[in-house]
Amino acid sequence: MSDSKIFDLTNIRYVKRIIVGQNDPNIPYKEEDYQKANELLNKCLNEVPRGKIIGIERNFYLFNLGEHQVVLQWLTYHVGFERKPMWLEE
Repeated sequence: MSDSKIFDLTNIRYVKRIIVGQNDPNIPYKEEDYQKANELLNKCLNEVPRGKIIGIERNFYLFNLGEHQVVLQWLTYHVGFERKPMWLEE
């Protein structure tokens, strides 16, 4: 039999929410913000303790800017860990 560990949601003790995309029209979103969010997501999925994506929220916000209608879109990843990583800052 294989010694691979089976993922079980009951073992999740800590969930980190990571927002990728612009979720506030009042704050300008820069490419650096997008890169930081992606780097954090990749770190959560690859560093020890390794997290697992347990949920994804897909959100959007419509608002009018003068005569134009603008759509903001963002994803919120829920990354679950068996314990909180020491390298993760709040």
